[in-house]
Amino acid sequence: MKIGAENRKQVIAMVVLLTIAIPLAIYELPSIMGTSSAAPPATVSTPTTSTASRPSRRIQGQDAKIDPRFRKDIFEASQNIKYEGGSRNIFVMEAPKIEAPIAPVKNPTPAVATPTPIPTPTPYPPINLTYYGFATSPPGEPKRVFIAQGDHVFVVKQGDFIARQYRVVQIAPNSVMIEDVLHNYRQSIPLTAR
Repeated sequence: MKIGAENRKQVIAMVVLLTIAIPLAIYELPSIMGTSSAAPPATVSTPTTSTASRPSRRIQGQDAKIDPRFRKDIFEASQNIKYEGGSRNIFVMEAPKIEAPIAPVKNPTPAVATPTPIPTPTPYPPINLTYYGFATSPPGEPKRVFIAQGDHVFVVKQGDFIARQYRVVQIAPNSVMIEDVLHNYRQSIPLTAR
């Protein structure tokens, strides 16, 4: 099917008319069906006893409180209102500078310094370890000793830790120097016979 010059003009006219008719039909379809998407027309009533030169109109319904008339007296009254906010400029991010209050100058009285009492050293908890003696070790190896804490017996050398709280500082023939790492306190434990 070929479209000639006459048919082409008719097809173009039909396309233009359809592009206008389709949106118009969609817009008018709700009013034809009985439901309207447009707002209902406002009812206007004029009072019969009006003494003003202009008739006053009132809108009834949901927009009854809105008066669309220009009220020059309200407009002029709103122009006479001065802004009395604080001294802060709302368009600047800086905080306003606060002036220091002026207080009367008093002569300072020298305060008598009370001597601070020297705190008495708190007694450290006693180290509850017992020294039992030496362990036999091969020549050239460091000395090892038996140290008990309750039912547990540890075989340690100088520098080792016992129960994550005590460190062996020095091993002597008759005593062992133990340091309480938590309280930074040292105590000598003498050799005891079992």
